[in-house]
Amino acid sequence: MKKIILIFSLTLIGFVTSVNAQIEKPVSWGYKLAKLDQANAILFIKATIDEGWHIYAQNGKSGGPIPTKISFTPNNGYVLVGKPSEPKPIVKFEKVYGFNVNYYENEVIFQQKIKLKQSKPVVKGKIEFMVCNDNKCLPSDEVTFSVPVK
Repeated sequence: MKKIILIFSLTLIGFVTSVNAQIEKPVSWGYKLAKLDQANAILFIKATIDEGWHIYAQNGKSGGPIPTKISFTPNNGYVLVGKPSEPKPIVKFEKVYGFNVNYYENEVIFQQKIKLKQSKPVVKGKIEFMVCNDNKCLPSDEVTFSVPVK
């Protein structure tokens, strides 16, 4: 009986280890909100991308890779000023799509201007993105964020 329990335990540990080893998370996200004055702030959203991987810019052609999309939860404490901005992306022709795509490697910082209507609101939202390397693309992913204004 002890041998059966030992074999089952080792099999279960091996299965859990192999499942965990297969989960890839090549992008990590960070957030910082900087107040410009009493009524204005900028939210910085930073993607740190593992070597060899890339994420796509916010504006992409139909039929191509899934572009990064930043959306915000409505809140009476602030108003968005414009849309999220981004730096100039890398542009490269990808045979699989048959046209140029816009993407970022290593890191990218998106910015969203905000007009404050309350002194300390919490800015919440989500980011949808797709990450690829030269061999594969992972299924699109989504992360949520919550950044308090201090």
